[in-house]
Amino acid sequence: MEDQYFTSGQFSAKNRAFLVGDAVKVSFFIKDAQLIMDEECYFFLMASMRKMRMNIPLTYTLEFFQSLFQKDVIEGKGIKEGIINFQVFRNSDGMTLAKSSISYFYEVEEKEDVLAVHPRPLELDLIKEINVNNNLLSNIRVHSPENIYGSIYAQENDLDDVILLNPNKRIARSTSGNLLFLEGDVIKVPKQSEGAYISPLLENFVTFLHKNNLADIQEHEIIAFESQKAEEILMISDEKGIFSVGKIRNKTFECSRFLELIESWKKSF
Repeated sequence: MEDQYFTSGQFSAKNRAFLVGDAVKVSFFIKDAQLIMDEECYFFLMASMRKMRMNIPLTYTLEFFQSLFQKDVIEGKGIKEGIINFQVFRNSDGMTLAKSSISYFYEVEEKEDVLAVHPRPLELDLIKEINVNNNLLSNIRVHSPENIYGSIYAQENDLDDVILLNPNKRIARSTSGNLLFLEGDVIKVPKQSEGAYISPLLENFVTFLHKNNLADIQEHEIIAFESQKAEEILMISDEKGIFSVGKIRNKTFECSRFLELIESWKKSF
């Protein structure tokens, strides 16, 4: 189920998201008819807007978003479990772009359990024709032609997603989210400086594991071949949810350990 909401009745010709991709996106999460991780998601939205030099309205407080989603989504639409993909875009109505107003659009994807691992494991592969950058804007969710190209490549090759490398030929992320590689008691996560997304969902998960001594979390520079050495691989996508990786090329992966860790994490909410 998806519902769409706009600040006005139609897209304006001044909407720079439509015209040039001038927008940022952040997800909010609903579990048991309550917003979870809302503070982390809010601060990520504010940081993303600042990086894009957007004119942040004074009304954009944490309380504004809590009230908006509680009234319109949780109470208004009866959503008990879901992901709110919230997009802020710049209008062309100011003397300068930095002073232009902003508007928002969001859609809600209803889930059975927003923190559950999707039942069907993913099949991935590396893509070498393109890579993703590892600069200031690579870590936030902005317009990315690499994601579009990668998604089409995956569809045409009967894959669920592809692993994107950075210019140094090291693993950055997939088109949808971040990858976690389990080897023994160590979970390796690509550094944000490698081109991985900043992800409130991932950060909450790994922080829980670290605080409870459930795994040794290590940020790494990971070469492409190391994906084949992992025992289990998890993909965490703020936009779509949590997925296990079942196959990369000829290598298959289990997901029993990650499932146990996710179950422990879910009980903390």
